[in-house]
Parts: sequence; structure tokens; C-alpha cells
Amino acid sequence: MTRPAYVYDLAALAGHAAAVRAALPERVELLYAVKANPDPGILRTLAGTVDGFEAASRGELHHLAAVLPGRRVAAFAGPGKTEEDLAAALAAEVARVHVESATELHRLAGLARAAGRTVDVLLRVNLPVATPGAVLVMGGAASPFGMDPQEAVRLTDDPPAGVRVRGVHAHLASGLDPAAAATVARGVTEWAVRHLRAGEVNVGGGMAVDYRHPDRRFDWHTYGRLLGEVLAEHPTVRLRIEPGRAVSVYCGSYLTEVVDVKRSQGRWFVIVAGGTHHLRTPAAKGHSQPFVVVPRGGAGPRTDGGPVTVVGQLCTPKDVLAHPDDGDPIAVGDVLVFGMAGAYAWNISHRDFLLHDPPNFTTGDPLALARVWGR
Repeated sequence: MTRPAYVYDLAALAGHAAAVRAALPERVELLYAVKANPDPGILRTLAGTVDGFEAASRGELHHLAAVLPGRRVAAFAGPGKTEEDLAAALAAEVARVHVESATELHRLAGLARAAGRTVDVLLRVNLPVATPGAVLVMGGAASPFGMDPQEAVRLTDDPPAGVRVRGVHAHLASGLDPAAAATVARGVTEWAVRHLRAGEVNVGGGMAVDYRHPDRRFDWHTYGRLLGEVLAEHPTVRLRIEPGRAVSVYCGSYLTEVVDVKRSQGRWFVIVAGGTHHLRTPAAKGHSQPFVVVPRGGAGPRTDGGPVTVVGQLCTPKDVLAHPDDGDPIAVGDVLVFGMAGAYAWNISHRDFLLHDPPNFTTGDPLALARVWGR
């Protein structure tokens, strides 16, 4: 039995990132949100294409410094930053600190004054901007993220010594199509210019990723064109976006071997090595992870192409990776290649539950590797 593995197609990632960058106007900076997948190979592959990286913890700052020494971090975000977190941002000379509250701003200002520095910040503002079609909403109502608009205006008008307010950061929702994402960007930019006279606006990420239809990708060309219209209305503003999932999700696959196939009360169950302690995404998002079957001619029972439930090796009924209503027959020994595993997958998994071995990690073409799996 070959241990399950993540396979990252770095050539595909490089091509996708280059296409995203090419679709965006020149005055739009493309940052990669490290939280989506901090794999060193992914970060190194993106380093030559993206305009910078967004870190959301002290650990991510240290990780970026180790993987990409000498590369300045473009943005440091995240709620609840401690003095230690902010001191790490100062030490790393982060280009922009995204500040979540008045307390955090004064905490940062005090550290900056003690270091004889002035730090550039963007205020994260919880704006009442419509987010049509959003899958996950993080703004517009009572929220732990960001500050109220009135507080942002007050802090911009009278900032403490040691900080320089450059503009606004507003990550309001996720799962947005190009039109909705551009509508959010327009609303945030209009507010930032009108009320804060902002020269920089970071509108976050949140570009839609469709796990049910992997071929239906976010239309970056349309989004870029719509952002160009926003920029034309605000010629002195520089926009930033910070996608994570929509950049790296397609480059990752999770390969695992079928260890058992059985029928229970009229439904087929396929048990694979590994499970949601390796690939948490389907459990976290409540979807069926897309996969393809690489047949290996195994003996024993074989599903009939009808409904199946693909589960892992954990002692819980929640260890479900996929539950398609139809598909190719599956037998013991076949390899399942789960796609769209390049973001919020291994790095969010409860990897120590039952203390199974971790997966392997490699690069290349996942289907080609699956055909020679364990041989």
C-alpha cells in the first residue's frame, strides 16, 4: 500500500498565475494570501508572478522569511494581533499592516515610536456594501473583523504618531462571481475616496471557486475589465486584491488508493487510505470533493457506477470525502485522484486525529503519477 500523497502541478500553477496577472490592469496589485496554501514550492512558483504576499500570522511571516529570504512581505493582516505579532511585522519591515481596531492601531503606533519608525497602514473597515451571491460574508453587519466606518474616519483624521494611514482594506465576502466582486470593489473604493481621501484600497479576495464544476473557473478577464472601469473613475487610486484559493486550488491533487469496497443497505461505500485528516476541505465546506478513478484491475467487489460514498480511515461517520450519485466503477486497488486540493486542504486538516501517517508530497502531473502509483 502506497501512502496517500499530495501532488502539486507547479507548471500549471505558474501558467494560471501568469494568466491572472495578465488579465488585471496595471494599477491593480496581485497579492497571494499565504493562508490558502503555504507550501514552499507553491510560494516559490508564485514569487516571480505575483506582486507580493499577504501574511495573516506571525508564523506566516517567519515562514515567508525562511522560504523567500529577502522578499519583503506586502501585507500583514488578521484579527487580534498581539504586541509580539506587531513587533514581528515591524522587524520584517512589512510594507502595509492591515489594522483591525483603534486598540490595534495605538498598539502598533507605540511600538513604531519606540523603534523610531513610521509604519504605513491600511484600516480594515466593515462597510455596509452589498455582497450578492456570497458564500461567506465577513462584513456589512456586526462582525469581529475590521472597524466601523465612523471609527475609521476618526482615526484617519487624527492618527497617533508612528503610523501613516494610506487607505482601506475591506475583505467583505467570499464566493463572489466577477460582477459581484467588482461591485464590492467599486463600493469600497468609492467610500474610501470620499470619506478618507484614500490613495490605496485593498478589496480582498473571495473570488468564487466551484467544486461541483471544476472547469467553471472565475472569469479573470471580465473582472479585470470591470476593475479597469473603477480605476478610470478614480485615477489617483491604486487597487490591491489578495486571492488565495482562486490562485492555487487547481494546482493540487490528493492521490489515494482504495482499500475496501462494500455495500451497506443498498449503498456502495468506498474506503480509501487516508481521509479528511489529510484533506479537510469537503468536511469544512460540506461538499463532495471532485475525483477521477484510475483503474488498477483489482479483485473483489466493484461498484456499479451508481451512488457511492467515499470515506477514509477515521472512526467517525463525518470522515466523508465524496458522495457522487454516479461515476465510473471503483474496485479495491484503484487510485482516486481528488482534484482542487491546492488550497485549504492539508493546511487546515485535523492531521493528528488517530495519529495516522501524514501524506507524502511531490510535484508533477497527478494523473500520470496515479497510473504508476506503487509500481
